[in-house]
Amino acid sequence: MSNTIMIVDDAAFMRMMIKEILSKNGYTVVGEAPDGAQAVEMFKELHPDLVTMDITMPEMDGIHALKEIKAIDAAAKVIMCSAMGQQAMVIDAIQAGAKDFIVKPFQADRVLEAIKKALG
Repeated sequence: MSNTIMIVDDAAFMRMMIKEILSKNGYTVVGEAPDGAQAVEMFKELHPDLVTMDITMPEMDGIHALKEIKAIDAAAKVIMCSAMGQQAMVIDAIQAGAKDFIVKPFQADRVLEAIKKALG
């Protein structure tokens, strides 16, 4: 059984890029959410093995969503996705329980490395 992953990003093309990288490498993308609020609802429903979470989004940002997901399931595995120059937010995310972070623009090998590591 392949690992299930939920992708959260407000940009559809970013979700598509990550989905393509994951699908090609045997992962199953079970859900996609455009903002943190929907991500939290979807997480409750799907309980994916891993979530990739964009930091900057409308409605509810990635750090807030990460905290909510961790409150639902302390063992939840979340990898943050950030643009360059968001170091302070990345540190907040790691302190809030994120497993790792990947920087945009995505490099397939870095994305896969982070995911393999997080899923352990």
